Amino acid sequence: MTSLFAKPGIRADSSERFVRVAVERGLDATSRQPWKGGGESTLTYRVERDLPIGRRVEVTLGRGDSASAGIVVECGGVELAANLDPARIKPIARDTGAGLPPTLVELAKWMARYYVCPLGMVLATMMPAAVKKGTGLRVRVRYERTGTIGTDAKPTANARKLIERLESIDAAEFPAESERLMELLDTRTIAPVKRLVGLGVLNAIEREEVAEFGGSTDATLGAAFDAAAERRPEPTAEQTAIVEGIGAAPDGFSVHLVRGVTGSGKTEVYLRLLERVLERGQNAVVLVPEISLTPQTAGRFTARFRTLGAGSVAVLHSGLTPSQRHRQWTLAGREGGGGARVVVGARSAVFAPLENVGLIVVDEEHASDYKQDQLPRYHGRDVAIKRAQIADCPVVLGSATPSLESWYNSSRHLGKYRLWELNERVGAGRLPRVDVVDLSDERRRLRQVHPRRDPWSDLIGPTLERAMHETFAAGGQALLLLNRRGYSAYIACPDAQCGYRLTCDECDVMMVHHAWMPDGARPRREVVRCHHCQAQRLMPPECPVCAKRLIRLGMGTQRLEEEIADKFPEIAGAFLRADGDTMQSAKDWFAVLSRFANQELKLLLGTQMIAKGLDFPNVRLVGVVNADSAMNLADFRASERTFQLVSQVAGRAGRGTEEGRVVVQSMDPNSPAIRHAAAHDYVGFADFELGIRRRAKLPPVTRMARIVLRDKDLGKAQSAAKMLRTAIDEEIKARGTAAGSLRITGPMPAPIARIAGQHRMVIELTAWQRASLQDVLAAVRSKGWLKSDAHTAVDVDPIALT
Repeated sequence: MTSLFAKPGIRADSSERFVRVAVERGLDATSRQPWKGGGESTLTYRVERDLPIGRRVEVTLGRGDSASAGIVVECGGVELAANLDPARIKPIARDTGAGLPPTLVELAKWMARYYVCPLGMVLATMMPAAVKKGTGLRVRVRYERTGTIGTDAKPTANARKLIERLESIDAAEFPAESERLMELLDTRTIAPVKRLVGLGVLNAIEREEVAEFGGSTDATLGAAFDAAAERRPEPTAEQTAIVEGIGAAPDGFSVHLVRGVTGSGKTEVYLRLLERVLERGQNAVVLVPEISLTPQTAGRFTARFRTLGAGSVAVLHSGLTPSQRHRQWTLAGREGGGGARVVVGARSAVFAPLENVGLIVVDEEHASDYKQDQLPRYHGRDVAIKRAQIADCPVVLGSATPSLESWYNSSRHLGKYRLWELNERVGAGRLPRVDVVDLSDERRRLRQVHPRRDPWSDLIGPTLERAMHETFAAGGQALLLLNRRGYSAYIACPDAQCGYRLTCDECDVMMVHHAWMPDGARPRREVVRCHHCQAQRLMPPECPVCAKRLIRLGMGTQRLEEEIADKFPEIAGAFLRADGDTMQSAKDWFAVLSRFANQELKLLLGTQMIAKGLDFPNVRLVGVVNADSAMNLADFRASERTFQLVSQVAGRAGRGTEEGRVVVQSMDPNSPAIRHAAAHDYVGFADFELGIRRRAKLPPVTRMARIVLRDKDLGKAQSAAKMLRTAIDEEIKARGTAAGSLRITGPMPAPIARIAGQHRMVIELTAWQRASLQDVLAAVRSKGWLKSDAHTAVDVDPIALT
């Protein structure tokens, strides 16, 4: 058998050039694979000439020469081929011409180490599929006058007339596209243009560009602005202090946390900071959660900077067609004139190929949207901070309800981030009055008024119902939040001795009842759906064990929608449900927002998607139907999420001249999360919650990594988890890690022990210092015991513990 590794004395020629390529496969770095360079998941290939770091190439793998793509992460001479048989080193198959800036390659290396993920998989995530496939690429031809006639040209009389007509055209028209040139020459075909090219009078210039098939980005999102968005409102004293303070900070990397109450003008602060960066000739990236990236939000940025020229603001979001995404990516990566200066986008926009970055903004930095739930499991906020460090520029994190991680890092605690605060709403806006309603009392009152009526059948209590009628009568609009899709969440047999519950066949969770009426057809179809594996089937007519009629308990947005139609005839046809079932695309969501902005709709009801990014002055009432929906989850962040969600949706009310009101329904009105949210008291809640986390030794006071081992065979999942735990224990013992500095829990079944047929075992590692956690993970990984793949999910800094 021939060996890849060199025999003693055999070396590559000193004139040869080589590259190390991180292939877009699950190859991971281990000490058992010396053919991988530099401790990274890379392979060595031969090249005829040097290639830039970040260039995407096509290569072949193994004896079968299976094709794969990858990114060049290093280029050099014979030192890259050390210990390898030069005759066995393959050449790259093709240079695609596309690539990433070297700064993004550096960022990817950090992510691969920190998030325990193969480098090639990180780099594959950075570049959109549309860019890899070349979607929308076309060759565009323009024509330029040469001012001369070819030496061998013998123009006819008709050709001379064409030349005279060509010379009479204004120079500003060139370079001209064929259609325009035909119009200027007064010809209906391209033949005369080609004749002029043949005579040497015209020069055809070919350029590869990306066409936006399916409509322009401006039509879908970027140009959705109004005249108010273009104006520069007079800043408040608090806004001015922040802009001047961050602007006066020493050059270089720094992290700033802006905590501003809802409606306090955080976006205006971002815009003014961006103006300063652009004036210096630098560029900027603005991250917004996908759920908040509405036409209204993106439009403010495109409107403010439209004077810089078309394409100066690139917008990246899920509603783009593949060709549009390619076009926006190309604008971001184009250096010099004609390229984007500002990129506004969701989580993945942190990888925009923008050079000379002078500022990164992360709006709504607390949002869970920033955390990716599949490989690589990165957090967009933390990656943005690292990218700013690499670019040596400031990063601004903004939120009305900062994550406790950012708050703990701020100058209120550790002092790593500079804290700035906006405590007042701009203009005439005032924070809304918040009424917390005890649902137990509400239902007791309902029983007194309607003794024969089941009080639990009403989702909207008397207080909220009365407030809604008053709001609609006064011409106002309202938002209703219920963060649970479907009709009912619990389906079971009423016979306690039977005990049947309708659960998913592939997951250890309850099926959710959905009432489905395709295109409004009746009768409606009753289906049950798993919200984890998406399995769906018809609702069984009876209990399969004892044949009794199944009961349906719990609540969902569909049931709420039905109740609204029954209780509020005055807004018939003027309300819509907005959740993951009705909003199938960004286009659907934008259309609903447009109707709400035009006041065609009086009420929007839905899940958390209505809680963020909306700024409509006529919203006078916000109702939280069930503030407890997330409180009792088996997750230490449940209380924090409840506070953030209630605070954020409450902030949608009272942004105009009319006073706003919020009604929060809860079975536990004295819960600290709800009580502090009702008082608009973020600081009080944060201090209270951090005290609990400190005593429990939980993040952000400590750092956590969560490893989930999955297999269809429960025994194999348990065995793999035990082996990994043993490897971690041995590594800790060998390193002499101080007792108490690293805590390991598990292996144990996950809170949801089976999803999509995969049994799930969990090991959780908690450490006081990030370095302690990272060192152990890196050591176990280097020995081949830990690898992110289909059977093992490594989640560093997890935000959900399902």
